Amino acid sequence: MIINHNMNAMNAHRNMMGNTVNAGKSMEKLSSGLRINRAGDDAAGLAISEKMRGQIRGLDQAGRNAQDSISLIQTAEGALNETHSILQRMRELSVQSANDTNTTVDRGEIQKEVSQLTQEIDRIANTTEFNTKKLLNGDSGNKVVYGTNNNVASATTINDSIKAGTYAVEVTTKAEQAVVTSNAVLDDGDVTDSTAKTVNINGTNVTFNSVAGKQADTLNNLAAALNNANIGITASVTTGQITFTSNEFGASQSVTVKADATTAALKITTDAATDLTDAGVDVVGTIKGVAAQGSGRTLTSTSGDSIGLKVTLTAAAASTVGAAGGVTVTKNALTSHIGANENQTMNVNISSMGSVDLAINALDVTSQTGAESTISTVQSAIERVSAERSKLGAYQNRLEHTINNLGTSSENLQAAESRIRDVDMAKEMMSFSKNNILAQAAQAMLAQANSQPQGVLQLLR
Repeated sequence: MIINHNMNAMNAHRNMMGNTVNAGKSMEKLSSGLRINRAGDDAAGLAISEKMRGQIRGLDQAGRNAQDSISLIQTAEGALNETHSILQRMRELSVQSANDTNTTVDRGEIQKEVSQLTQEIDRIANTTEFNTKKLLNGDSGNKVVYGTNNNVASATTINDSIKAGTYAVEVTTKAEQAVVTSNAVLDDGDVTDSTAKTVNINGTNVTFNSVAGKQADTLNNLAAALNNANIGITASVTTGQITFTSNEFGASQSVTVKADATTAALKITTDAATDLTDAGVDVVGTIKGVAAQGSGRTLTSTSGDSIGLKVTLTAAAASTVGAAGGVTVTKNALTSHIGANENQTMNVNISSMGSVDLAINALDVTSQTGAESTISTVQSAIERVSAERSKLGAYQNRLEHTINNLGTSSENLQAAESRIRDVDMAKEMMSFSKNNILAQAAQAMLAQANSQPQGVLQLLR
């Protein structure tokens, strides 16, 4: 028998300590609900689950980012809703002013409201904000600056692919209006009667009074009747001849005077069978040296750095071959981070929506002709705002799908992380109970082992 080394006690003590440690680990897992509380529990599992946790939190934040982006878009779209209402009112006023039941004073009063509404559109564009960030003044999207270029009537971007920079505009083939002029000079003696006559121009019958022996009065009566008909054609009279000119430029514009006995007698047409007709010509030119698509007075870039840039020239510039100045594009599109990782973003481009951008900064309804022109100008502005609101709606719908996708991805990652990190409570309780019982048994055996050396005392009796 030996007493210096009680191997049974040492063995019991070792087992008791191991069971106590295991019971402590089980208690830690049960109290935290996690299978991995430290790297020593599962080194690889810890690394994998921490990476997943980073993705999960990134996805959740990306979802909140997308929600904030939707709020921003809704703010801008709500402001444009009011801009739309203002433009509809301006169009209504233009139609009202175009009616010749109004006097000059009446049209002046209408002009006052139009001017105030224009200022309100500018105020909305310059003051609409989200979190102090300007939304409709060009600071949150593509902005085209051309105010110092007297050759450009308006300029916009219709494609987010355009690059920032300054773009020179050049006219290589000038735009033309459709123009027809009387075939020959009318003399006073050619007008033989004073009766109501009718000339068909572009399918519209224009009725006027001829004045016997007065070619000037006769042609002036025809010009006045045509101008009052408001069919997009303006008539002017020179000595013995009348000229019909389309109000707009481009190949879509035409003037056709149908030949008949009246037009032949007034020497407008060569005879009673050959119509007098002409069509306009679209402008042809380049933007930054790249050929642009022409329509009327407008050049639209379809390729190169300037793709999507739409420049409408003034009548004088469009009808003159040569350089037409330049426009500067600034890109300030907002970036919405909609993913858990780097560069998982989308751009939200909100164009400038001021009166200059909508080409309504110089509306004039103080005359019948001006009011007629304003109707089309405001209609174009309405369509521009509609296109912008449609784009914002598309952004919003995309972000809503993004949020759904982020939520699904986060949920699936959390399920995967849970399988790695979370503890199976029932299984761990079994392990805890086992380790607890073994620790108690080892403690009892240690007591027994410690009592065994006492037998040596019997030998001293």
